[in-house]
Amino acid sequence: MTGVDPGRLDDQQLMKELETIHRTRHDTLLHGSNDALKAHNDRMAQLEGEYLRRHPRRVVAASRTREGARDREACEKNA
Repeated sequence: MTGVDPGRLDDQQLMKELETIHRTRHDTLLHGSNDALKAHNDRMAQLEGEYLRRHPRRVVAASRTREGARDREACEKNA
């Protein structure tokens, strides 16, 4: 594993790590080696998994669900 075990990070450190990995995602996908992309995928899954473990009841925006996306598409078609 690369980096600190996500379970050992405090909430602020975890959020900083998540922000960093999401910010670097696009460049890694476009320009990183296959090994770099795999490492990025693995680390992102670890960090996101820890976030979800800590926040199982996080607020989910209705617009970010499948039903919400369908509603949004219907509104756009009717506009």
